[in-house]
Amino acid sequence: MSGELFIDGKWRSGAGSELISIDPATGEVVWRAATATGADVVQAVEAARRAFPGWADRPHEERVAILRRYKEILVERTATFAEALSRETGKALWETKAELGSMAGKVDLSIKAYQERTGVTENAMPFGRAVLRHRAHGVMAVLGPFNFPGHLPNGHIVPALLAGDTVVFKPSEETPLAGQLMVEALEAAGVPAGVINLVQGGRETGQALINQEIDGLLFTGSAAAGAFFRRHFADRPDVILALELGGNNPLVVWGADDPEAVAALVVQSAYITTGQRCSCARRLILPDDAFGRAVIEATAALADRLSIGPWNGENEAFMGPLISARAADVARAVADSMGGERIRPLGAVEGLSGAFVTPGLVDVTGVDTPDEELFAPWLQVRRVARFDDALAAANATRYGLSAGLISNESSRWEAFLNRIRAGVVNWNRPTTGAAGSMPFGGLGASGNHRPSAYYAADYCAYPVASFEAEAVADTLKDIKGLRP
Repeated sequence: MSGELFIDGKWRSGAGSELISIDPATGEVVWRAATATGADVVQAVEAARRAFPGWADRPHEERVAILRRYKEILVERTATFAEALSRETGKALWETKAELGSMAGKVDLSIKAYQERTGVTENAMPFGRAVLRHRAHGVMAVLGPFNFPGHLPNGHIVPALLAGDTVVFKPSEETPLAGQLMVEALEAAGVPAGVINLVQGGRETGQALINQEIDGLLFTGSAAAGAFFRRHFADRPDVILALELGGNNPLVVWGADDPEAVAALVVQSAYITTGQRCSCARRLILPDDAFGRAVIEATAALADRLSIGPWNGENEAFMGPLISARAADVARAVADSMGGERIRPLGAVEGLSGAFVTPGLVDVTGVDTPDEELFAPWLQVRRVARFDDALAAANATRYGLSAGLISNESSRWEAFLNRIRAGVVNWNRPTTGAAGSMPFGGLGASGNHRPSAYYAADYCAYPVASFEAEAVADTLKDIKGLRP
């Protein structure tokens, strides 16, 4: 390999400004290179456009075979790829190894989803047959996030390639190495020139990409960015938008009886991946009584026991750093500006870099708080008098990604399931629980009703309905009102 951009089957160097990726746990440089210029982006899109007809016309079985080889390569490279992800994101090795497992598992799930959701179906008709087929859109732009820099863009790219689309991929500027390693694996699997293209850079590179004549934008990131893309493409209904955005996710506790067991689910919902999952619980809603107070105390006590440390520390850590020291500074500033009673601060960690924070907990009962996603281990507690009040508080958000109920009462679950506004709704499981064999996405400010995971097949191809007869038949008799 020579260079950090991959365009039309060749690695090359960019000519833009320098981009540096830093291990947030140590401050060490992980990756350094020049970014793509606007001209590089144009060439990447042109390469994808040229490659599209041949890739889309290629027999589906051949595309499947290439992606199965990609899966094998991911498995072979799990150890080195996972370590690179940990260095670049700060996540513990147990998390990044699981991320590589999800990436490899995505291939078989996508093959199955394509056949089930976007394959070919045929029905007999009096004149012949009615056939439903699916066709690829064309050139897909994929913009990746930093929190799961392998798994989440992989979840767009694999189904897009299976469908016959070509891709121009821009990873997050925080995690360029992860994107490079993914494209290296696709290249090694035999993806033809121009079918997958990689451009590195920040906001300017992303802007240059969405200004091109692309056929789709597949994006995982913030609600603010998603809103910008909706406006940008308002006059381009031909561009398919699949937006997987954030959430201000509620976790309701009602009708449970073991504060410690509840606290374990709360901690796993709010603090896993240092709070850097779009499905993390941000709001804990529970009864304003002795049991509710016991849950708060148990959650605070369990949070104090969570190990925090670098990915390569002597002992396995539950929480690593945030993506950068700057992200930690911003998160603490937002948390400090919020009212309420501090139960645990979003504090610094002695002896570790500025990117590390302690899990925060604040009681905001009776306090108006911003309806925003704070991408950090920060949980707001709100105590209410009745279950109906808990449901109302849970739905008091413009987001709608994930939600959870902790309860031993099935009637509460039925009411919660019927009335909550979210795309992922869990019962006695963490709000972060999800499966590649199910849809994943939200409504409101959390997405645009195009969920990913198993349903990614839906936005990577469009349906074509055909009515077909093998031969020309005389249909004069079907024309009503003909004069003799």
